[in-house]
Amino acid sequence: MPSAYRELLTVPGARSFVAAGFVGRMPMSMVGIGIVLLVSAVTGSYGIAGAVTATMSLAFAAGAPLSARLADRHGQRRVLLPLTLANAASFALFIGLAYAELPTWTLFPTAAAAGVTSVSLGAWVRARWSYVLREAPQRLHTAFSFESVVDEAIFVAGPMLVTVLATAVHPAAGLAAAALCTLAGSLALAAQPGTEPPPNPHPPGTRAGSVARNPGIAVLTPVFLMLGMVFGAIDVGGVAFAEEEGRKALAGVLLGCYALGSGAAALWYGARNWRRPLSRRFLAGLVLLTAGLVPPVLVGNLYLMMAVVFFSGLAISPTIIPGYGLVERLVPPRQLTEGLALVSTSVGIGVAFGSSLSGRVVDGFGARAAFLVPLGCAVVAAVIGIAGSRAIRKHELPSHSIAQ
Repeated sequence: MPSAYRELLTVPGARSFVAAGFVGRMPMSMVGIGIVLLVSAVTGSYGIAGAVTATMSLAFAAGAPLSARLADRHGQRRVLLPLTLANAASFALFIGLAYAELPTWTLFPTAAAAGVTSVSLGAWVRARWSYVLREAPQRLHTAFSFESVVDEAIFVAGPMLVTVLATAVHPAAGLAAAALCTLAGSLALAAQPGTEPPPNPHPPGTRAGSVARNPGIAVLTPVFLMLGMVFGAIDVGGVAFAEEEGRKALAGVLLGCYALGSGAAALWYGARNWRRPLSRRFLAGLVLLTAGLVPPVLVGNLYLMMAVVFFSGLAISPTIIPGYGLVERLVPPRQLTEGLALVSTSVGIGVAFGSSLSGRVVDGFGARAAFLVPLGCAVVAAVIGIAGSRAIRKHELPSHSIAQ
């Protein structure tokens, strides 16, 4: 297993853009918690904090696919530089307004500005992998597996880092650190033109259609939305379950077991040479993910739950990785970053909805009942995937990667 990833990182320029991407997308697991901790500290209201977070998330959902489309058309550097500087200024203004305890309404437009200037950096990094591996597209699933491991590491480390900074240093420290990570990582990525996919401007006289109109992407987008709801619901349900068991301090360990299962599966998945079509692997992953979410509904012991969610997490990466691979097959090269950003953004929106829904169930019926939410979302994802499998197979093309 290690040799496959060792060889991957010998690709010229790979280590540099991987490092930049890791730092630059650390905030994806830090910003939401950072806003809640800062706003609740200065306003005393978790309701306001949640509304501000939702505002930023919706703005991000609107802006990320658009910025990705511009990157496909004009190149990553030309788009990333102005957006990164605008994003840093927006976060600085937001933190300043919150710290000065100015009227609450001022937080909403600045949060929206921070969201709309954020990019789905994971999609931009995956597009770089498609470009640097254009002569060896069979290695792309290893690269996407590696990126899934990076994502899991971020979701384990990020929340702990932002919480420690906000509680032990200053309420604004966690969010400030997230903003600095975005600035440093994005600028470092923009400074690496050698691995940047070439711009793909549309021919004169033609109009650029939205990648969302692609029949295969139209299936994958709601599936990824439901998968995001699974992840958000698991997070809230896990914290509530640990608290009900009188071990709230172990909530992070419980959620870490879930992420650890996914990370281990990603390492295993990426080291194998697969012969089955991507679409079949994706559907198999959806079914296994659904089956793996049945046991948590039945468990009533925290330590047993840790083992159970580890095995539940084993199906995540073998679902997400071929899903990203299908995007690479379904969209033309000139729209790859936009397609990857669209499904990544769908996951983020789903996390927000899943967290909210699971929280309501916890309040009304308890933590154990909340585990029905991710199970139900997984069932819906599997049904959509199976129902739309024909559209995916019909439009699935051989791997094209990105060529000059």
